Parts: sequence; structure tokens; C-alpha cells
Amino acid sequence: MKLNTLNRTAALLLALGMTAALAGCNKTEDSEATAESATAESATAESADAAYAYLADFSYSDGFDENGYLKGVTATDYVTLPDDYNDITIDAALAEVSDEDISNYINDYILSSFATAQQVTDRAAADGDTVNIDYVGSIDGVEFDGGNTQGQGTNLVLGSGSYIDNFEEQIVGHTPGESFDVVVTFPEDYGSTDLAGKEAVFKTTLNYISETVTPELTDEFVKENLAETMGMNDVASLNSFVKKTIGFNNQYYDVYSALRGKVTFAEELPESAKEYYRNVLLFGVYSYAQNYSTDMSTIVASGIVGDAYDSVEAFVTDMEDSINTQLEQTLLMQAIAEKQGLKCDTETLNREFVNQYGVSDPSNFTSLYGENYVKCQLLDSIVMQNLIDNVKYE
Repeated sequence: MKLNTLNRTAALLLALGMTAALAGCNKTEDSEATAESATAESATAESADAAYAYLADFSYSDGFDENGYLKGVTATDYVTLPDDYNDITIDAALAEVSDEDISNYINDYILSSFATAQQVTDRAAADGDTVNIDYVGSIDGVEFDGGNTQGQGTNLVLGSGSYIDNFEEQIVGHTPGESFDVVVTFPEDYGSTDLAGKEAVFKTTLNYISETVTPELTDEFVKENLAETMGMNDVASLNSFVKKTIGFNNQYYDVYSALRGKVTFAEELPESAKEYYRNVLLFGVYSYAQNYSTDMSTIVASGIVGDAYDSVEAFVTDMEDSINTQLEQTLLMQAIAEKQGLKCDTETLNREFVNQYGVSDPSNFTSLYGENYVKCQLLDSIVMQNLIDNVKYE
């Protein structure tokens, strides 16, 4: 289980030009296919519900001030910290990061981002290969709609089961440059009645086999590709950062849980902050509705948000516990920052962002989510890192 925080993994991925999602403690991040289904049900809807039109101007930074604190909120008014709040003991295994862990992380999240595709033409295709093919399908010598790649080429992983039965198997063993017939029978329950149950011949050309080439991890590679974005010039510095990242992510939840068990919260939490987190959830729904040209009511009724709801209001009501949990986390981390005299002003943001996330320039984050939101997330990481640095292990 991972708490909602901008962790070093997400930031590291951003440094490599990948998309990082900083904002959700909501359940709106489901499949595009489900969203498309919702769109089909309400394709004529033109805008989100009028009552939520204000969300068009929402920013994730709306809830925070220039120091990364909840706007207008003193957290220690709502959180009681005992004197021993930072006396935390966790399982020692959580701090253990092996060389294999580091290597796997770098391979999966860094080197893979720089991998290139190489066209192979001097061997036969085998099961598991990614191949590029062209084909023209016909039944009784007559071409049918949708059965022609138009010479544009399409990629297919052999053995994936992406195509109808026995199509992919007939490509195995052929060599790039060969043209051959693939003969298959469409299933009886195939979606098109014109094709269902019929034998088809696909005149197929195997263009090439695509192999992924992953670069070797060397000091030269690190300097050339990561010096500007992450300030790293050799493998040793990258390994050190990744080790710290994995350790942080492994320990965050247990440290937070131990900390959460030591504190008490006021019965009533600040309403302005609760309203902000409601808007975070609603903005997720609003964004889906805008992206798929439907309305918010259709989105919450579709199941995209996890369950199906009769109304947007019912969705928000059901999410109140999640809203309170998210707010308590933010209040708790801010309360510690207040007690320790920590804040995240712009100077701290520019100085500490690279130390916490391995990204020298936070502008990609701030342009998406606003500077104050990113400051809050960075402050969370700074506070947590201080706690992790002082934990006891058993």
C-alpha cells in the first residue's frame, strides 16, 4: 500500500520524460476503455453539470500557500503530537535494499526509457517476437472491410492471442521479406455477421522483426543522459540515489502508520481544507467528463470511479472517509513541519527538489499542478525523510 505522496519514483520517471500523476487520492484513474463506454452512453452531452462549472478554473495549488502549508490552516490546532512522536521503530528489512533491487529499478524505470527498437531481417520469426506485418484479408476471393493494413504495417506480438485463433502461429518460422497466406476461420460468435464462421485468407508479408535494444549502464551513459535532468554524472551516484529512493518508498507507509498511531486529531477538521480535497475528487470526475464529451453524472454512474453512483453528490458523500484520511495525512505532516520550523518556500523548492526527487528542474511539475502544490508534496518528503533518518529498527 502506498500513501498519496509525490514519491521519488514518480519524480524520477518525470525526469526521464514520462508522465507522473501527482494528485489523486481519488478512484478516477481507471481504464480508457471504461471511459469510452461511458461516452457511448452519453455521446450527446456537451458539458459538465452546471453546478460544478467552477471546476474549469480549479488548480491543485488552490489549497496551499507559498510555504507548502494548507492555506489559512495551522495544523497544530488540529493535531496533537506527543513528545515522542518521532520515536519510531519499524522492521529492519524495510531498510534493506539489495544490489538486485537497485539493478532491477534502473533497468525497469531508467534504461528501458532509453531503449530503442532495432529491425531484424536475418532470422525466422519465433513465438514471443514482435513482428511488423502487412496483410490483405479475403473471403472466397473477395476482400472485406477492415482486413487490410493498406501497406502501413502493423506490429504484433506472436503468441499474444491478439488475433483470431491460429493466425499468429502461421507467422512463426517465416523470415522477413517473405509473403505467404495465413488461413483462418472466424469464430461463430464473431462480432461481424458477415465474417462469423467463415474461412478467410490473409495474404501476409512479414516486414521485419522488432527487437528492443537496451543501453548499457556506464558512467558515460549516465553523464550524457542524466547529468542535465538529475545532476548525476556516474553510475555510483545513480545507484546511491536509487537506493535512497527505494528505501524511502519501502519505509514510508510503515513510518507513517507508526506516527499516525501516536497522534490525535480534533473532532472537526478545517472545513476549507475538506472542501479543497472534495474539489480534488470532483476535478477528476470533471476532467473525465470533459475529455470524453459527457457529463459528470454519467461518469459517476458508469463505474469509472470504482463504484456506480446515482449522482455526483452521492459519490462525494461516499468518499468523505477518503477525504478525511487524505486531509489527516496532510495535517499530520504539516504539524511536524510547524513543530520543527520547516517550510517549503521557493528557495527550498529550488534547492531541495533535486535532493528529494533527483530532478534538477521542477518546472514540469509546477506547470501541471502549480508551485504551491508541489511545495506541499516536497515538504511532505522532507519531513518523512527526517523521520526515516531517525527510525529504530527491530
